[in-house]
Amino acid sequence: MVYEKWRNPPYKPGQKTAYKISRSKIDVFVQCPRCFWLDGRLKISRPSIPAFTLNSAVDHLLKLEFDAIRETGEQHPLQQEYGIDAKPIKHDKLNVWRENYKGVEALHQPTNLRVTGAIDDLWQDSTGKYIVVDYKSTSRNTKIEKLDDSRWNDQYRRQLEIYQWLLRANGLPVSDTGYFVYCNAIKSRQGFDAKLEFEITLVAHTGKDGWIETRLGEIKNCLEGDIPREAADCEHCAYAKSRTVLTLNALQKKN
Repeated sequence: MVYEKWRNPPYKPGQKTAYKISRSKIDVFVQCPRCFWLDGRLKISRPSIPAFTLNSAVDHLLKLEFDAIRETGEQHPLQQEYGIDAKPIKHDKLNVWRENYKGVEALHQPTNLRVTGAIDDLWQDSTGKYIVVDYKSTSRNTKIEKLDDSRWNDQYRRQLEIYQWLLRANGLPVSDTGYFVYCNAIKSRQGFDAKLEFEITLVAHTGKDGWIETRLGEIKNCLEGDIPREAADCEHCAYAKSRTVLTLNALQKKN
């Protein structure tokens, strides 16, 4: 069997086959088209960061918890606490839609881009509309009741909206309102005692996915064109440029 270096081969300008693009890669494009082009065309990716294994553990346990409630057909206590007209819903594709590197898929016909994204959970309200839910975990000193205007939270908003767009593209009636189940680790306890305690809140977001169609067109043009200029605030490009300058200066001193 031939070993494949990439999960997704490099994009070739003018290619006829659909090109797979993940939700996270769309976000890279929003942040810096140059970083996106280098990844898509040359497979030169941004440096990876260590896996957030504690966050993954929280995600896993939340899925088990909501799945147990899903089997009963009842509401989760968090939904009752916040007065949410919704229940965790069964769907025959939910396990696939949750799986990394598979997830929800939709082919965007105008660009021939196959968009993917793995959701955390799916609820349904009494009108039959599906509700996208994403789990987040962190540790802050204040109660998390809304999304602020930070860059991280902008990424979370886009993430939820892409999931909504994907599910709509799969023919599901999707509510504009999605939710973040926020697990905030409490640091005010007197000791660790081999356990973490969390304050769990539900944060609503009214998604607007109209931007996605435009972005997909821009992404297609980017993949077909020459390498773009770096974004002014891209720390990855700034680091690469500074390392290049330092290397060239070192070489000139040697010569």
